[in-house]
Amino acid sequence: MLLDVWNSAAGGLVAIIAALALVGVGSSLLLLREHFRIERRATRLEDEIETLQDRLWTLSESEALHRSLVEAQLDVIVRRDGEGRITFANSGYAALVGRPRNALIGARTTPHVVETGQTRLREDGARLVDEAIDDGEGVRWFAWIETPVQGRAGAPEILRAGREITERVVTERALANERSRAQAANEAKSRFLATVSHEFRTPLNGILGMTDLLLDTPLDLEQQTYLRAVKTSGGALLSLIDEILDFSKIEAGKLDLSCDPFDARALIEGVVELLAPRAQGKGVEIACFVDSRAPRLIVGDPDRLRQVLVNLAGNAVKFTETGGVGIEADYEEGALTVQVTDTGPGIPPDRLASIFEEFEQGDGGPASKAGGAGLGLAISRRIVERMGGTIAVDSAPGAGARFSIRLPLPADEAEGRPETAALAPDLAGRRYLVLARSPFEGPYVQRKLAEAGAQAVLVADAADALAKISTAADAERPFSGLIVDCALGDDVARDIAAAAREAGVERRIVLLSPFERRDLGSPSAAGFDAYLVKPLRARSLFERLTEIAPPPRAEATPRMTAPRRKVGAKAKRVLLAEDNEINALLAIKALERLGAVVDWAKDGHEAFSLAEASFSGLRPDYDIVLMDIRMPGLDGLEATRRVRRLEATLGRPQPRRIIALTANAQKEDEQAALSAGLDGFLAKPFDIKDLTGLLMDGERGEAVARAS
Repeated sequence: MLLDVWNSAAGGLVAIIAALALVGVGSSLLLLREHFRIERRATRLEDEIETLQDRLWTLSESEALHRSLVEAQLDVIVRRDGEGRITFANSGYAALVGRPRNALIGARTTPHVVETGQTRLREDGARLVDEAIDDGEGVRWFAWIETPVQGRAGAPEILRAGREITERVVTERALANERSRAQAANEAKSRFLATVSHEFRTPLNGILGMTDLLLDTPLDLEQQTYLRAVKTSGGALLSLIDEILDFSKIEAGKLDLSCDPFDARALIEGVVELLAPRAQGKGVEIACFVDSRAPRLIVGDPDRLRQVLVNLAGNAVKFTETGGVGIEADYEEGALTVQVTDTGPGIPPDRLASIFEEFEQGDGGPASKAGGAGLGLAISRRIVERMGGTIAVDSAPGAGARFSIRLPLPADEAEGRPETAALAPDLAGRRYLVLARSPFEGPYVQRKLAEAGAQAVLVADAADALAKISTAADAERPFSGLIVDCALGDDVARDIAAAAREAGVERRIVLLSPFERRDLGSPSAAGFDAYLVKPLRARSLFERLTEIAPPPRAEATPRMTAPRRKVGAKAKRVLLAEDNEINALLAIKALERLGAVVDWAKDGHEAFSLAEASFSGLRPDYDIVLMDIRMPGLDGLEATRRVRRLEATLGRPQPRRIIALTANAQKEDEQAALSAGLDGFLAKPFDIKDLTGLLMDGERGEAVARAS
């Protein structure tokens, strides 16, 4: 092209020279000027042409690079115009549909989709979808992303890029199948637990209940001893069964937690009182101290917390032969901390790491030595962790053990602020002498008095106590009160009380266990004006010291057989629906001893018929119905539903009170019973005294199930 321009310019020059010869010099200048203008134009054209060639090469290289990058991608890429015709496809897409790339341009070829997953839209407008595609060799899964783009002429097109996710989908579906199988297995396990719970508790209910009935009959001491051994062994078996069932529920993910306000102090003191007979029976003390700064009410699951504390403190009592067990609790920064300390043999270092594992015993010995299945601590750890807390142990051989739990339990703020426990009265200016050799009860009493503002002097020896009483009297500053632990001996307690009375001590209180109460006799005859039963409740201590409580009454010597109890002058009529003859006999005898008249129905059909007859006046009306949940034929749930429907049809203003008799500890069973119209629960095995509250005049509330 440049040569053509030059030749054109040269030809023009020759023409100009020829023209100059013809026209002369005057016109020759004009012709030369035109020549140079044409020459400059040719030069500019040459530069522009070179620039265009450079750009062409750059575009060509860019296109080649872009194409190579697209082809190198493992993704499948295709672009279509508004009518679905392919304007671009990489080799991956060509391989997927099984056609050459060149043949795809302008075609509407699509892969064979056999399954489409969920479609999703991104915020930027892109569409996401998973598809299963059969490429002739098998089904492969692709995750596609569709994005709107502009074509070469500005027309809208759709760019679709897909990536194979076959392995991911297969793995996810395998996991989903495993999850479904696991869920089905858990459901089967839950049904099994419900059945096993019922089958275990039903005969145990008969054993323990009949033992109670026998103990309520005239027996000699040897017979009573044997029967109490039967009851103790049955109770131990029941505890073991409960542990196994609890652990199975935890494993199956069926551990439900409640969220209710409760009094932590009352709960802890209740645990101590529950374990006190066992501890005192082996000569071991048990006591507790709850910091008065703790809120009166905190929010959580009181039943599960009680279960953990009973496990920890029960283990401490079991392994402690001398000394005692102490439970301390405080509350700080929205968390309840409880420590259970004992003076037992301690835990070997090699057992500490596995102490909270299943089927482990704290002493490393055989289960027959420690008793139990080794599940208590494992269950406690699972419950504490489920509640969002932590559990730990600190111990050394010969130095006892300390178990600590910390639970995030908020204070009850129903009134807008935590309600701090204000048990302690103002005892400022008062001085008390506390004589106790115990490792826990004495120091705890001293701390309780200090919280009330009093000065408490703790001594562990009778001689020291007598010396301090004498010194205080000589200084004309006698103690305001004396608190003596009778565990030091009856004679010591009497001597100290006499010395205190002579020294002008205002209040003289003796701390007694039920066993010590029998040995000491009358506290007033021993020189005391009040007594408190161990383990000590803070409220009881302060009531005695401030003389709020009425003066103590003499206690009758415990009878060897339980007295018969009469609920009221008017006999209660009870409908009992129970298919097990032994359990029915137990309940009938227990209810008759409480003054009730009982009609027995052997199944749900007979129970409904008797209830229907009472509605129509053919039989006397029933005050209460005790309905076994599991019965052949018509079960207790359906029988209750029929009774409720009949009540609604007849328009009875006062629905019949129906209580479930159940050996099932499953939450689902309780919910199903409440949904069926039952008013409450009485769990098997039940104690005879559990029936008393059900027959009280005017009582309509729910039956309280025994803690398992």
